[in-house]
Amino acid sequence: MTTEPLIKPLIEPLPLVKPSALPEPRALLELLKPITWFAPMWAFGCGVVSSGGAVQGRWPVVLAGILLAGPLVCATSQAVNDWYDRHVDAINEPQRPIPSGRIPGRWGLAVAICWSLLSLAVASLLGPWVLGAALFGLTLAWIYSAPPLRLKRNGWWGNAACGLCYEGLPWFTGAAVMTASLPDGRIVLIAALYSLGAHGIMTLNDFKAMEGDRRTGIRSLPVQLGADRAARLACLVMALPQGIVAAALIAWGHPWHAGVVAALLAGQGLLMRRFLADPHGRAAWYNGTGTLLYVLGMLAAAFALRGGVA
Repeated sequence: MTTEPLIKPLIEPLPLVKPSALPEPRALLELLKPITWFAPMWAFGCGVVSSGGAVQGRWPVVLAGILLAGPLVCATSQAVNDWYDRHVDAINEPQRPIPSGRIPGRWGLAVAICWSLLSLAVASLLGPWVLGAALFGLTLAWIYSAPPLRLKRNGWWGNAACGLCYEGLPWFTGAAVMTASLPDGRIVLIAALYSLGAHGIMTLNDFKAMEGDRRTGIRSLPVQLGADRAARLACLVMALPQGIVAAALIAWGHPWHAGVVAALLAGQGLLMRRFLADPHGRAAWYNGTGTLLYVLGMLAAAFALRGGVA
């Protein structure tokens, strides 16, 4: 564990622009971070595929679920995180909507609350299992960022919560939407394994914020372990669950799908070698390359389950 002392937080800088009474529409969209919606929407789609249910005639429900996973629940988590991270962002990303003043006053908090209520309203239309998953996911989103728990202060707990919200819960929700019941145990297991692997993906996101995290006392894994050890851990945490997925698919009689997952994992291994040579400089690069292979493996596993779940 690194013994580097934490630096006293800097005084929050002045906004980059003059605050106004109302937030800018573009700043609101930036607050909700559409680029982050892809992961839960993809996982939801994998859940739909894995259920084995036909989507013909059910497109309105499927589209509502995709809306719930990305532009609602995930967007809520981004708004909550930006509000409670505004002092950290003032150091790491002062151009963000709240520290820059483009979303003034307490508008950031108001958006987070309203988006939470809207998410629950939509989830309630999709059945009790979906509503329960959405409520659980929103609870994690709030305790991840908000005091007193603020799980993100420790990379072990915070990354686990993010991985579950980004991969496991949307996958579960997609399957629950199609079956209108508790999904098959194999679906839950595969979703849980990919959630565990996503813990490593979340660690990749922490490299860019190491300086601000040190100054504000957030013990991300790169801060706790140092860049090199955190990078090796992230690779291991991403790889091991995928290996278990491949083994499980073989045991369930899907060797071809298991081979696809294994081949994608091997490709990630090659990319990991380059990432580990410069973790701090190449974290974003690996996040855009290795993570793509990771999510393609999710889809391969979903198609295997589609053919094997009764």
